[in-house]
Amino acid sequence: MQVSEPIKDNVLSLVNVLPKDMKLLGIDLGTKTIGLAISDPCLRVASAIMTLKRSKLKKNLPEISHIASEFNVGGIVMGLPINMDGTLSARAQATKDWAFSLTEIFNMPIAFWDERLSTAAVERAMISADVSRKKRAQQVDAAAATYILQGALDFIQFNAANRPMKKE
Repeated sequence: MQVSEPIKDNVLSLVNVLPKDMKLLGIDLGTKTIGLAISDPCLRVASAIMTLKRSKLKKNLPEISHIASEFNVGGIVMGLPINMDGTLSARAQATKDWAFSLTEIFNMPIAFWDERLSTAAVERAMISADVSRKKRAQQVDAAAATYILQGALDFIQFNAANRPMKKE
């Protein structure tokens, strides 16, 4: 399948071109690490996979490629670090550039999901669950990727449930 426009306007556009039974990969792109999460084939539940140490894309590519192949990934949802006022930060532009480079290598669509406060929400949940500081540091990025992907999946499911029925 050749993706004509790899960067999609929103997650609904992404799902419309997603092949049947393919999963979505959630990515939380940090400055030092990359959190990864995967959806189930029904696009209902996100699960954390791992956290990668971030380096140049070409160095991270083999691991991401292996995960995409192993988990039958057909599309990517990337967290986009938008400012609280809704404007795009320099980090958001860097994330978009990274995603564009990824589409040049992978032939799969990507959509962005607003990740404002995702890491903070995950940190609070981990603190409430009495997760040690050391474990939080190891797991927060994969958990943030899960939080981002689950938000996108919930949006997809809500829109599928509230779509008007077609009259025959």
